[in-house]
Amino acid sequence: QKLDPSHPEVKKAEAAVAERGKKLLSVKGKRTVDSFHRQLGLIMWEHCGMARNAAGLQKALQLIPALRQEFRENVNVLGSGESLNQSLEKAGRVADFLELGELMCKDALERAESCGGHFREESQTPEGEALRDDEKYSYVAAWQSLGTDKGWALHKEPLAFEHVHLAQRSYK
Repeated sequence: QKLDPSHPEVKKAEAAVAERGKKLLSVKGKRTVDSFHRQLGLIMWEHCGMARNAAGLQKALQLIPALRQEFRENVNVLGSGESLNQSLEKAGRVADFLELGELMCKDALERAESCGGHFREESQTPEGEALRDDEKYSYVAAWQSLGTDKGWALHKEPLAFEHVHLAQRSYK
């Protein structure tokens, strides 16, 4: 059902968004939102790209929280929250990307196999092909946030295949 704008949960969500914007605008740091966005992109490209390994993912899991902390302390968001502010909108998205990037690295580290288009360098055949581990990783992962900076809980739902059989793929 559609909620009425006066519903307490709507008011709670609106207040949370306003508070987040107010926090971002109050930092008055020295770095642009775009500089944080680019740095996060570089970390993700280098350590959580199509080919990845445990050492790189662990490195990313050190770099991203440090970058997120610097973002909180040193971002400079131009304008105000009184009207439409594209800089503030982008800052909110980059804050979300920092959280998502960390979670992607955590999930990739947890799944120590080559699967789909993502290649774990530690999980390959002698010929250099992707090596799956269906016995250990035949599940759907859903991550639950335990709160800001409190980590994540992994929930697994087993996959059941009735008509399609799992098979090792060759990309050569």
